[in-house]
Amino acid sequence: MALSFVDFISQAMAQPSLFVILILVIGVTAVSGATDAPNAIATVVSTRCLKPNVAIGLAAVFNFVGLVGMTYISTAVAKTMFGMVDFSGNTDAALYALMAAMIGAILWGIFCWFFGIPCSKSHSLIAGVTGGAIALNGLAGVVPAEWAKVIYGMVFSLVAGFFLGWLFVKVIEKVCTHVNRQAANHAFTGIQDVCAVALSFLHGAQDGQKFMSIAMLGVALSFGNSTPDSNGFPMWLMIICSLAISLGTIVGGKRIIKSVGMDMVKLEKYQGVAANFSTTFTLLFASLTGMPVSTGHCNTSAIMGVGASKSFKRVNWGIARNMVLAWVLTFPACGFIGFLLAHLFMMFA
Repeated sequence: MALSFVDFISQAMAQPSLFVILILVIGVTAVSGATDAPNAIATVVSTRCLKPNVAIGLAAVFNFVGLVGMTYISTAVAKTMFGMVDFSGNTDAALYALMAAMIGAILWGIFCWFFGIPCSKSHSLIAGVTGGAIALNGLAGVVPAEWAKVIYGMVFSLVAGFFLGWLFVKVIEKVCTHVNRQAANHAFTGIQDVCAVALSFLHGAQDGQKFMSIAMLGVALSFGNSTPDSNGFPMWLMIICSLAISLGTIVGGKRIIKSVGMDMVKLEKYQGVAANFSTTFTLLFASLTGMPVSTGHCNTSAIMGVGASKSFKRVNWGIARNMVLAWVLTFPACGFIGFLLAHLFMMFA
């Protein structure tokens, strides 16, 4: 049976750190909405299929739909999040370590947002949680078999995103060789609008489960159980997390849309469709197989693949390099921050 909000409040009264964890979950989810969710609508804005404010509103709505909908379809991503680390041991120390992980992810997300870099909130969260678990239980705090899915997901999202983006644009060019350009652009505009809905849905599905997993892990730890029920997500938690994603997207979405959709590669409408098809497939496959991936990774690599299909000179590799650098730095930076803060917090446990 799913945990009711009243039950949560009752448990949090006994374990006040649960309140802090929920607030941090809301914070990191909002930062994800500002830094990661806009990737889902970057191409539809850059190709002028939708105005920025309309696209951001659409993303806000379907992030919620995706979070709730996918949770009822599959919780494979949540199971990976629960299984990749071990927070067993002292309950108070475990809750403090979890708080440290969330703070590390939030600080890194704000840093990247300030510079307009679409960092992966998924990976910053995973790295922070891993650093906290290591601080608590040493290397035994990491479960290699489950953690490996993070690596699989990162490699898969980059390779599949780039290759499929390149492939889909070639197929569209071949199929539409003799199609009237004006009529084709009209059709591609409608297709991109549908893709924007699908991508926002899948972003909510991926990131929503990750962040809800942290809240549920905190609840489970407060009861002395280090393995939560992945099928027990309560509706009140879904609503809170989806509203946080939506609010973050509305407040900070335009900065990331500009970096990804406008500055990195100049796209035509059919190229935007190819990039969106690639990202949709990659996110859907990852969600159903339990690989925690980043919407930003999937979409950015797809856009680079589309741009490279014409010429590698079409891609602004300077911007792409900065993004890749942020991705590479995310794991050690967030892991180290989570590790240090966890040790500091546990001194008071």
